[in-house]
Amino acid sequence: MSTEVITLLSVAEVAWIIVASVVLILQRRSAAATLAWIFALIFLPGIGLLFYAVIGPRRLERRRLRRKIGKRAMRAATEGLLAARAGSPMHARLAQIPTTLGEAPPLPVANMRVFLDGKSAYDAIYEAISKAKKHVHVEYYILEPDRAGQRLRDLLIEKARAGVEVRLIVDGTGSLSLRERWLAPLREAGAEVAWFNPINLFRVWFSRPDFRTHRKIVVCDGVLGFTGGMNFAECHTSEFREDHWRDTHMRFEGDAVWALQRAFFEDWVYATSKKVTAVERYFPKLSVTDDNPDDALQIVGSGPDSDEFAIHKLFFAVITAARKRVWITTPYFIPDEAILMALSAAALSGVDVRVIVPLKGDSRIVDMAARSYFDEMLAVGVKIFEYQPRFIHAKTLVIDDDLAIVSTANLDNRSFKLDFELAAVAYGGSVNPALSAAFVEDQKESRLVTREICESRTWFERLGQATARLLSPLL
Repeated sequence: MSTEVITLLSVAEVAWIIVASVVLILQRRSAAATLAWIFALIFLPGIGLLFYAVIGPRRLERRRLRRKIGKRAMRAATEGLLAARAGSPMHARLAQIPTTLGEAPPLPVANMRVFLDGKSAYDAIYEAISKAKKHVHVEYYILEPDRAGQRLRDLLIEKARAGVEVRLIVDGTGSLSLRERWLAPLREAGAEVAWFNPINLFRVWFSRPDFRTHRKIVVCDGVLGFTGGMNFAECHTSEFREDHWRDTHMRFEGDAVWALQRAFFEDWVYATSKKVTAVERYFPKLSVTDDNPDDALQIVGSGPDSDEFAIHKLFFAVITAARKRVWITTPYFIPDEAILMALSAAALSGVDVRVIVPLKGDSRIVDMAARSYFDEMLAVGVKIFEYQPRFIHAKTLVIDDDLAIVSTANLDNRSFKLDFELAAVAYGGSVNPALSAAFVEDQKESRLVTREICESRTWFERLGQATARLLSPLL
């Protein structure tokens, strides 16, 4: 190769480095993310550019613009409907964080019920759908074409044939096992089905595999709602599996359902690009008995369409605001620096901080990454318990005696920043005791993690856990 050709290649390489670096720096993202992309594009120009095209921030920006159309449309349509309910001064301050970020305020709620197993939750959902007169809206990250999923599908078909409006959103990644022929009877019955960010290998530039809805939503007639940790699959219920997952879900009525309805429609408009007309009929004037007048429920959404990350900020705020206890149940415990600092500060200040995680999860690499945090948590006084009977998939927080959260979000970066999630924040006294009692029962079936257990790990186990921790931003 001639000297002139080598010189031209060198100049081209330097120009590429300068241009790529300037473009990335001007995006003003975190220093770690910016440097990672710069090194990837410099040292692996071909592969790095491919990854940037698929999951890079510019691609996300274009997805955000489309997403904002749905959010703005629904928020304009529901303006004035969501009137906040005042709580204690502390609750008002906590609730102000997501409200200021554009999320719904705390709203009146009635007939809240917590489910700790799939069978009872599914039965309640089936009953609610069976009684629906006007519309049924369903959104799931995972809807399996198994016996549990088929029962839900067949019930939705029945309602659609009866003239009830049925809308279903399924995630393109989580529900990848679904086939159009399985969904065809739903469409033929008159139900509308939408894929959230469907996977298409031939159009990878227009689709991001990690841009997904992890939400679980059921809304019936705009007056009754369900959300929580449970997807729709046989693994969640004792009807089909003895080793069914331990999970938590909740049902509620009242004005708070409007916030859940709005979250569904934001996703619907994004997934279908359809304009929703006559919005008011999906937000009916409610006349439910307010059985606990001190209770309020705030539905908080979060996702990669915004840099606000409302759920992440909310979790940080409630942990640091705790004065008595912070009891967390999560299947994936991979805290970032902010949550790690909040937990440490709470424990060091004398707050009773406990975390329940599964002894054996559904992802080996996640389990390894989670255990890399145990040493530093134990060092500041956080108590960690490994749930032994089966996989625990619940995502809950118990804060002091009057605040509780049932969420779709795990305690990891993916839930905080990469997935669309929901958190149902119950202010008042009715949900907190139920989740507290569940936590105590789960703790009885768990193994307390001690320093001796951590120190008994082999060198190779520690290396594997430390290596897995490097992938924490993606897990």
